[in-house]
Amino acid sequence: MLDLAMYQNLGSSQFLICRMFLQPDMESRSSLLSRRIAGAGSSATRNQALHLPMSHRKNTVGIIAGVSVYSALTFLEKLAWMSSRESEDCPPFLLSYDPTLIGLRPNCSSPVIVDNLRGKRMFLEQSGVHCLVMPCHVSHHWYGEISEGCPLPFFHFGNCVAGELRDANLKPIVGGTAVRIGVLATYAVLEAGFYQEMLQKQGFEAVVPDKATVNHILIPGIEALSKGDMEGAQILLRIAIQILLVRGVNIVILASDEIQGILPDKDPLLKKCMIPVDALARAVLSWARLKGQMRADDHSSY
Repeated sequence: MLDLAMYQNLGSSQFLICRMFLQPDMESRSSLLSRRIAGAGSSATRNQALHLPMSHRKNTVGIIAGVSVYSALTFLEKLAWMSSRESEDCPPFLLSYDPTLIGLRPNCSSPVIVDNLRGKRMFLEQSGVHCLVMPCHVSHHWYGEISEGCPLPFFHFGNCVAGELRDANLKPIVGGTAVRIGVLATYAVLEAGFYQEMLQKQGFEAVVPDKATVNHILIPGIEALSKGDMEGAQILLRIAIQILLVRGVNIVILASDEIQGILPDKDPLLKKCMIPVDALARAVLSWARLKGQMRADDHSSY
């Protein structure tokens, strides 16, 4: 069940603030994706912050959909499912997105995109959220500009993933070398380089696919998915993962929004993969639990 606490319409822009409660007998995680959270935000509304009781709870999460609303929905699905698994309520959240940004890439008009996403960040800040997350890989290309001057915790894909890998205490497959981590992604994410940078800071060696793998295996796999050929997409994705594994990597990060959810949950190859949105959701839930404990001693924050 999705319990909508408040829906606000600001002229041409829509924002949803709600809290999720999952019934124990929920049909499946994928059922959440059928509940579309549709809305748009424009720079014209960035100063029209929502001042609502729920948004001032210390564990309220602000979500910037970026250029992929479905990535935001996937993040919410994970957040709700992980909460339910621990017999907890999903943290309250405020979601903002602009459909005019959907599908844009870094070679588009970056200043316009950055200004738009910074406006959403400031809107969420002013509305009383206590942390921010942007569960869209392509939008992380502009993370530094979007997050500049942000006074709140602003979770980053690369930091969450690299932190979990550091805590896993992995051992190198080949003795005398650094632990190697594969980064499987499209050019937009690979060229941004944030996974490579974060992994190197933690002492890992980042291994990326060569152009032949991206051009002739990964991209055709994504195209197969867009045409409804799930079997073909799965075959090609498995090949791309195996190519990185034979190069001696411990784990392959599935680091593009387009390749999330292609392999079935029980696919044995996923044991050798890391799903970034899972790490992001775990980090946000850990933060929300801490803030939720603080909330119990500070009722004035409600």
